[in-house]
Amino acid sequence: MAVILSKVNSIALYGLEPHPVTVEADVANGIPVFDIVGLPETAVRESRERVKAALKNAGFVFPAKRIIINLAPADLKKSGTSFDLPIALALLVATDQISAGYIEEQMYFFGELSLDGSVSAVNGVLPMVGGIADAEENAVVFLPQANAKEAALDGRSTVYPVASLGALADHLSGEAPIEAVYSEESDFALAEQSARRCLDMKEIKGQAQVKRGMEIAAAGGHNVLLIGVPGSGKTLLARSFPTILPPLTRKEALAVTALYSLAGELKNDFLVRERPFRSPHHTSSAVSLTGGGTYPKPGEISMASKGVLFLDEIVEFPKTVLQVLRQPLEDKVVHISRVAGSCSFPADFQLIAACNPCPCGYYGDPDKECSCSEQQIHRYFNKLGGPLLDRIDIHMNVSRVAFRELHDEEIAEESSAVIRERVVRARNRQQERYQELDIASNAGLDRRYLDAFCPLDRETAAVLEKIFQRLHLSARGHDRIIKVARTIADLAGETEIQSQHILEAVQYRSLDRI
Repeated sequence: MAVILSKVNSIALYGLEPHPVTVEADVANGIPVFDIVGLPETAVRESRERVKAALKNAGFVFPAKRIIINLAPADLKKSGTSFDLPIALALLVATDQISAGYIEEQMYFFGELSLDGSVSAVNGVLPMVGGIADAEENAVVFLPQANAKEAALDGRSTVYPVASLGALADHLSGEAPIEAVYSEESDFALAEQSARRCLDMKEIKGQAQVKRGMEIAAAGGHNVLLIGVPGSGKTLLARSFPTILPPLTRKEALAVTALYSLAGELKNDFLVRERPFRSPHHTSSAVSLTGGGTYPKPGEISMASKGVLFLDEIVEFPKTVLQVLRQPLEDKVVHISRVAGSCSFPADFQLIAACNPCPCGYYGDPDKECSCSEQQIHRYFNKLGGPLLDRIDIHMNVSRVAFRELHDEEIAEESSAVIRERVVRARNRQQERYQELDIASNAGLDRRYLDAFCPLDRETAAVLEKIFQRLHLSARGHDRIIKVARTIADLAGETEIQSQHILEAVQYRSLDRI
């Protein structure tokens, strides 16, 4: 059995950032030892036992020699179980059980090994394959069979699904070639409606004004705060919100799938086809929202990217937890710094928050008397903090639904599909308007572009001035009213913001009127 130095290409992830890794194997005479160097964490070090058993059970010879595996670059920390396959292959090449001539420079390998030599699925496949394609134009990727369809979605590399070590050896030698996997257009068939998890708007009785506000929020990408007594329908309205959002585009679906792949939440499907809806409990920590850990994983705000983050009873969240939302809401990205390095995760979500109008929940309710003092109510909303409230464009009061509205069959409620059509048309107008800028919707406009894209004529400006003075608005509140009015105009198909659009926008700023 000849002994040589072998090198096999693989890939490592730190957050969503891929890093090419070279797995080097050196087998020499001496006291039998199997060591892995190159900053491996526990799961990588444990691959020694998995690789040893897999080689024996797959019919290969495990050498009783001094074995050193180096994961280069050595200053990058390595985590996960995806290095099992390249380590085993490097060993087979180093001991001449597989010819070094079979391993080409553009080939990359990753996958977890079972003790019987079969190759098991790993997390983060889509961002890994994307990183390989960025580094190598004509890359050939060998990965677990269970991850093949997900990997093929990237479309830039040749993907070979590997069932076992033996199957890989037979393919490389040409004895039993593995058929490459390619994505089909049907793989990208995205859901027209999030019906599996969400309620259709037509099933929610009454609340016509609040539904209108939700439509405006969907059309302009605005954040929403729903304030209402217990049982008024705040949670139902929030859970129906994804059904009126535009369908995911192919690019958005791939971005969301990459996040869910990294987090290990793809489950039975290999593509996320619906906009995410995340609803963390109010006992969640700041780290669970933003993401983190020794080897950072995405948190709830990143898992909600391109979808909805619903914070029910938002006032019950610790103030320190709520304040971590401020920067992601503004920048649409969350930055995480750890000893091992820094990484960033997307946080392009719409916030839907809900709370009661006071600690007891019945302030302003016509049927039940509120037991809270003005000071208690003031302290209650102070938990949210002004900077966070300033980042919420729309806040609406949700009243209790009357008995007649619940049972009157003559009242025809609009379906989510009908509302979504109007939302899509409004979004299309915004995309055309901002096509030269990196702005997805009206909510993304900042002060630099407000005058250019949201000009007001003299009459409309006079109306806004009166409102500004009467409500003692801040400059940020002034800007948010204009942006919401721009969305209302888009829904109406108007090119210019008119006074009625401003007046309607003010109706969705209930906290400014307190």
